[in-house]
Amino acid sequence: MSAISTVITAAAAFLITSVVGIWIIPFLRRLKFGQIINDIGPTWHKNKQGTPTMGGLMFIIGITVAVVAGILTYSFSKEAAGDIVYWQNLKRMIAGAIVALGFAFIGFMDDYTKITHKRNLGLTAKQKLVAQILVSIIYLAMLALLDDKTTMLIVPPFGQIDIGLFYYPLGLIIIIGFVNAVNLTDGLDGLNSSVTFVYGLVFMVISVRLANVPNNIFATAVAGGCLGFLVWNFYPAKVFMGDTGSMFLGGCVVALGFGVRMPVTILLAGIVYLIEAFSVILQVLSVKLTGKRLFKMSPIHHHFEMSGYSEVKILVLFSIVGLIGGILTILGVYNM
Repeated sequence: MSAISTVITAAAAFLITSVVGIWIIPFLRRLKFGQIINDIGPTWHKNKQGTPTMGGLMFIIGITVAVVAGILTYSFSKEAAGDIVYWQNLKRMIAGAIVALGFAFIGFMDDYTKITHKRNLGLTAKQKLVAQILVSIIYLAMLALLDDKTTMLIVPPFGQIDIGLFYYPLGLIIIIGFVNAVNLTDGLDGLNSSVTFVYGLVFMVISVRLANVPNNIFATAVAGGCLGFLVWNFYPAKVFMGDTGSMFLGGCVVALGFGVRMPVTILLAGIVYLIEAFSVILQVLSVKLTGKRLFKMSPIHHHFEMSGYSEVKILVLFSIVGLIGGILTILGVYNM
């Protein structure tokens, strides 16, 4: 990827996301699109009641424009001329971006339902799951049409194996699982933005190793957009991303892994999301089987919060854990 495309993509994502907040946040306030706090999270989170939500629109705009700018800049460069692999990877990246927007729409409908009905429950679990399955199936179908080697599972640093049709149910589990895991990570000021910023940086490096320019552009935009959102979302947050933003980021997280044809890399690079999701699962199982809580509160970031950690300390700790998982993932890819 050319340095010019990298700079343009990163700068566009950061600047557009951060600057758009100047208009979007007051706009959300005027619409009274404030966060609804009922019994979710520690009691002191009720102080955040009314903080504008659906701010994820800011980085959705920033990332989308940045990706278009980066792709156009590179596509008309000398490097792209005659590069068949680039154009193949571009189609795969576009499919991933479409899916991320699809998940964002599900999140938007969830947020809108919460706001209009003045309750913490938006779409029902069944409605969200059906919509997520539909979007995921469409994505897997697009990948199958774009690549005749879709069912080849690459596991760095060990190599690849064709798992046949089993690839699709596995892919479905990874997509839905991680989209929801990223959604669960959005519980503290700046947490999801910071963790996903690190994740974006990791896939920038991985994409360079694999000479996958479109995925690099996408990862750069995601990292830049998350950083731009932190201008407004860092503690104390002036705006929340809402399910609109967290579901979009979940789609981006999934798309970056599938974009380099290595969905299993999401497991380690996205270790924080995985821990968050499993903390909820383990908590539910523990209560049902023993009647006792395993954590003070789940997802696990609330456990740390109730143990006396500040939101900023949790943000830093989880980002470091994500970085460690990301570095191990990079080492695996580079040693293939």
